Amino acid sequence: MIYGIGCDLCSTARMAKSLGGAHGPAFAARVFGPSEREALGLTGSIPDPLSAHKSASAAADFAAKEAFLKAAGTGLAGPFALCEIEAVRLESGAPEYRFSGGSARWMAAHGLRASLSLSHDGGMALAFCILETET
Repeated sequence: MIYGIGCDLCSTARMAKSLGGAHGPAFAARVFGPSEREALGLTGSIPDPLSAHKSASAAADFAAKEAFLKAAGTGLAGPFALCEIEAVRLESGAPEYRFSGGSARWMAAHGLRASLSLSHDGGMALAFCILETET
């Protein structure tokens, strides 16, 4: 049974600006989880400018977090830290959510599983999230 559906758009240029600015490393640590930062190459100092591909991937990951919050129906008022909601890629390249901390506890307490779809084109990244009950 569907618990919630959420979608979000994020500008790749806006994400490149957020990550490439003086506060880029702090922004990356607050928003992106360890697996995301590693996949995006954001583990050390952030290159300026970020490549178009990395900017698009970062924007898609950010949109995935926002889409999840909309599907959960809580916004950031819930027990969530953005870095605990990760959009990771399987070996096949398919996107998948990985939860930790308060996000993982909330998902377990509500008996939910999450599906994620990502796309980017024309300077925008899109994420679509569906939360379903496991029973």
